[in-house]
Amino acid sequence: MAITLVNPDGLPQIDAYRQVSIATGSKLVFVAGQVAWDVGGVTVGEGDLAAQVEQCYLNVSTALADAGATLDDVAKLNVYVVDWTPDKMPLLMEGIARAAAKLGTVPLPPATLLGVAALDVPEHLVEVEVTAVID
Repeated sequence: MAITLVNPDGLPQIDAYRQVSIATGSKLVFVAGQVAWDVGGVTVGEGDLAAQVEQCYLNVSTALADAGATLDDVAKLNVYVVDWTPDKMPLLMEGIARAAAKLGTVPLPPATLLGVAALDVPEHLVEVEVTAVID
């Protein structure tokens, strides 16, 4: 595997992600921000943050698979949430857990969570983008 995830001594031990990823592969995979669209371009889970997070992660996994990668190859993850407030964290984590249950893996790369005013269309509540490294 091209990615090693670590939590260095001297930094907080975060359960939802690791502080550092060490990439040793030779190919970079950049996945555009994925929103909660199904294959037909219809928004999944309108008004439901957990459902949209789940769909975003499923879409990211589909994009990675096309490049020969999986969520285990992700070196960096960015999540953009409309009107973010900390009370939305349980819904975010629920969506990730639901996707992980379907995909059989829990993505834990270094992650950045950003609150944004809006995304591409009003019904989208979250967008997830990743960078992966493969051999």
